[in-house]
Amino acid sequence: MHRNDSPSLFSLVDFAREHRKNPTPSERIFWRAICQKQLGVRVRRQHPLHPFIADFFVASRRLVIELDGESHRERREQDRARDRYLASTYGVRVLRIDAALVERELRAALAIVRVAL
Repeated sequence: MHRNDSPSLFSLVDFAREHRKNPTPSERIFWRAICQKQLGVRVRRQHPLHPFIADFFVASRRLVIELDGESHRERREQDRARDRYLASTYGVRVLRIDAALVERELRAALAIVRVAL
C-alpha cells in the first residue's frame, strides 16, 4: 500500500479540505445528522490517515466510517485491502455503509453506526 507515488501528507490535507467543502449528497446528509456530538462522540470528517482519507473518523472509538457509493461496488477487493491496511497501521475498525442507505433510510444507517460505536 505504501507506494512511491502515494500522496504527501500536505497534499492529502489539502485534498481533505476540498472534500469538506464539496461533500457528496450522502456525506452532507450524514454529517448534518451526526455533527455536534449527536452520537455522543466527536466525529471528524474527511480525516487524513496517510495515504488515505477517511470519510468520517471517531478517534475515541478508533472507528472509520466510509459511505460507499456506486464506484465502490466495483472496488470491493481494493476496499478490503485498504481496510486491512488501516487496521494494521492505525489500529482502526472500518465500518462501510452504502451511501444509498444514508439517502433513503438515514435512521437505519445511524442505527448501524450506534451499534458499531
